[in-house]
Amino acid sequence: MRNLDLSPLYRSAIGFDRLASLLDTMTTSEQNQPAYPPYNIELTGEDAYRISMAVAGFDQSELDIQMEQNRLTVSGKKVADEEKRNFLHRGIAARNFERRFQLADHVRVTDAQLVNGLLHIELVREIPEAMKPRKIEISSGNLLQSTQADEPQAGERGSGQKSVPVGEQAA
Repeated sequence: MRNLDLSPLYRSAIGFDRLASLLDTMTTSEQNQPAYPPYNIELTGEDAYRISMAVAGFDQSELDIQMEQNRLTVSGKKVADEEKRNFLHRGIAARNFERRFQLADHVRVTDAQLVNGLLHIELVREIPEAMKPRKIEISSGNLLQSTQADEPQAGERGSGQKSVPVGEQAA
């Protein structure tokens, strides 16, 4: 795979440092991560995801899941086998691993289950109300006319009574 040089992006884009560094780390981390353990990422709903990792041979106590600043880290530390075994063929990998996933903003882990040698991690994206798109109502009419109708006319008071010239009595 080709290496991408993102330095021109750093020079010409202001405020996009996080995006550029995210792209940079994504390209380098994919090359450095081992292929073990295999995993699937599936879309289970509109804003719901599931990561399934094949962790055969690992006990629940040997697995660790941590989330820190949009980074999900799944690691497995195999406890040393105290029983001396003589394998003729060893095809089930029982080595330690650490797998990292970069998550988008507002994605959080809701559940994790170990079923039949597969570790299922449920994720959901919850966008805060302030960031959700909202519909802006469009009013009809002239903005100038509506502001003039709300302002008191010359000779009127704010209470709705008309002012009376000094020489006359109010009837």
